[in-house]
Amino acid sequence: MTTSLAPSRRAVLKGAAIAAAAAAGSSVFRTFDEEAAAAPAHRGVFGYGVASGDPTGDSVVIWTRATPPAHRGEPVATPGSGRGAPLRVHWQIARDRDFSRVVDQGVVVTSPRSDHTVKVDINGLNPYTRYYYRFRAAGDVSAVGRTQTAPDTRHRTHALRFALVSCSNYTGGYFGAYRALGKRDDLDFVLHVGDYIYEYGNGADRYGPIDLVGRRDAVPDTETIDLEGYRLRHALHKADPDLQAAHRRHPWITIFDDHEVANNAWKSGAENHTPGTEGAFLRRRRQAYEAYLEWMPFRLPEQQRVPHRGIRFFRRFTFGDLADLSVLETRQNRSAQIGVGPGSVPGGGFIPAGIAEVDAQLADPSRHLPEPEQLEWLKRGVEHTSRRWHLIGNQVILTPVRFPGAVFGAPADQRLLNSDQWDGYQADQTALLSHLAAQPRRAGDAVVLTGDIHSSWAMDLPADRDGADYTPAGVEFVCPSVTSDGFYEAVRAAQPNVPAPQLVATTAQLAGAVTATNPWVRYLDGVGHGFTLIDVTPERVQADYHLTPLPTVARPDPRIDAEVEPTYASSWQTLAGSRQVSATTEPIGERADHPVHRHR
Repeated sequence: MTTSLAPSRRAVLKGAAIAAAAAAGSSVFRTFDEEAAAAPAHRGVFGYGVASGDPTGDSVVIWTRATPPAHRGEPVATPGSGRGAPLRVHWQIARDRDFSRVVDQGVVVTSPRSDHTVKVDINGLNPYTRYYYRFRAAGDVSAVGRTQTAPDTRHRTHALRFALVSCSNYTGGYFGAYRALGKRDDLDFVLHVGDYIYEYGNGADRYGPIDLVGRRDAVPDTETIDLEGYRLRHALHKADPDLQAAHRRHPWITIFDDHEVANNAWKSGAENHTPGTEGAFLRRRRQAYEAYLEWMPFRLPEQQRVPHRGIRFFRRFTFGDLADLSVLETRQNRSAQIGVGPGSVPGGGFIPAGIAEVDAQLADPSRHLPEPEQLEWLKRGVEHTSRRWHLIGNQVILTPVRFPGAVFGAPADQRLLNSDQWDGYQADQTALLSHLAAQPRRAGDAVVLTGDIHSSWAMDLPADRDGADYTPAGVEFVCPSVTSDGFYEAVRAAQPNVPAPQLVATTAQLAGAVTATNPWVRYLDGVGHGFTLIDVTPERVQADYHLTPLPTVARPDPRIDAEVEPTYASSWQTLAGSRQVSATTEPIGERADHPVHRHR
């Protein structure tokens, strides 16, 4: 999440944490202890579990981390350590859990060069088919992972259902959303649109509830700024049993946002990077990307087929004649945010709208969110006429949103915008919205799928807006955070002695003020954490929001309860051809069909 509630919100949280630490004694903040991230390395070769990702109609990537056995007297090859000998790892993929119908197998060698991670891109599989996979090395066998290829059969329409998630801060709470997903049997994949990890440490920069200090701490103890640190932070997440279960159960499609490197990153810097003490930003980013590609079941697309800048991370998936999914990457080449980068108007994050100097920078056509080549690639993709739906995996909100000043203690008639969102890059924003609105109905409808802002939204995409009147260009569904602080936590930090029910009511009032200011915002919840279930049929795309229970006096922060899971809260949809959001009272039901699979 862009943090410009961040400077003020995080300052409040930081101050509260430091004050509590002082009251309790310096032992509240533990000294560096790598146990949480390193423990799985002591539990056998495959202690970090298994994962799969980037499913197409005929391929899928499988992943694990294979820790080589340590000889007597030698330290264990923990993540980021650079220790350990090369290790031969056997892999298998089969049609059944018992592996009586193995369809492919092979051997790879891993080493400290890749932090002993293993990725295999398996091709030649059947579309819309369930498979099982496992790894073997040094006499050990991994857990069995379940995966499936995409429902991408030519001239056929299959069901399509997936979970949309983002913003999973380890120190922010237990991963109940991942636990719930690990129990589901009806997903084609999980789509994570960014902030899979966070870079903050356990000191004054700690991010999350004070109740979890000493119970759920970051590893390494300090901010991640180098390859060893990012590897350890990814290992910490992969050590989490709830995340392991979700990865073991479903393939994932992922893309990073800013916190996989540093908060509010742009092409040459970040709000949370200090060159004088943390080194060169581009070196830090390169090492963060290296760790991400090692520890995630991510397939880099063919570099030469599409014009791009730097490393091409953006890519597209297809699902028969029903839909395609374009996954954007909006950090590597973006211009500096207004109020954050060099030469910009001071303020950062949430800034006033309607000021001539600011508006001129916001509208500058030389400033970009994705590089121009990627934006053109996206625009061409939504022109495809053979599919009903064009899904867009996106990091920050595309919809124009103006926040009433009163929400931030500014004058009531002042309007603010978030300069880290597409609102901060209005030439690109206008170009994309206008392009979507101009597409003929036969070209299908756009559905943007977003994270970042730690709250749940359902919105029309307004083009040519004039007050409450606008041309709908498509819709945007925004998922809640898995754990990261949202509007409720910001309100609670500002009013620490107010009972939870009253804080919930205040948060709802703030959400109501936002929807009143932006008539295209049809739904906004700033309290719950969880995931959004997306179901796609030829007739509609539906988003079901699954959220943690409302805070109560007895349980003011459900995130700190390891047993809490999100449950169904609300449903919104867009009907084919409408390009608008509408309410529905019926949650998503049974799938229309299922992938081919064998239980034995």
